Amino acid sequence: MSKKKKESSVAGETVEEAVEVDSAISTNESETIEEGLIDIDPVEALEKDLQETKDELEKQKDKFIRLQAETDNFRKRLSREKEEFSQYANERLFKALIPIFDNFERALEDPSNDTKSLKEGLDMILKQFSSFLEKEKVQPIKAIGEKFDPAFHEALTSEDSEEHEENTIISQFVKGYTINNRVLRPAQVVIAKKPSTELEENSDQEEDPTN
Repeated sequence: MSKKKKESSVAGETVEEAVEVDSAISTNESETIEEGLIDIDPVEALEKDLQETKDELEKQKDKFIRLQAETDNFRKRLSREKEEFSQYANERLFKALIPIFDNFERALEDPSNDTKSLKEGLDMILKQFSSFLEKEKVQPIKAIGEKFDPAFHEALTSEDSEEHEENTIISQFVKGYTINNRVLRPAQVVIAKKPSTELEENSDQEEDPTN
């Protein structure tokens, strides 16, 4: 019996000692955390965060400056290429026009030309020029006899006409053209309108209560 009490006493002391050790460890850890919290200065922490933010902003600023420089260079290169392409296109057009101009000069400068041969020469030049326009996809706009369309026609005036429907094009001052189905120059035209007498008769009939 005394042996069991002795063992129990020893076991109790061992448990108490373990509890004291755990308590001491917890106290030390708590003191260490408290000391760590005391060591962190709020102002220093804010300054550290501020410096990190400044560094990040500086990096983003550098990236933006590089991107802006690349964009400017691309814009300049695109503008230069566009100008070079325009010059090349003009050169190609002028090369095609020069032979037509040469034929026109020869037709006018030939002293032996009579009226008939001169007309034949001019007709040939006109065909040559028409062929040039066709190759460049420049097409004349249909006008006379067509219904007026403000997208392709410009009405300069109107004339009374009993032979045509209203807003029908009856004559043309200047021929219009499209290039690649886009209006290069609208046709300047004269459109038909109902004669004024007919309009007056219609107005009188509308006002007459007997009708």
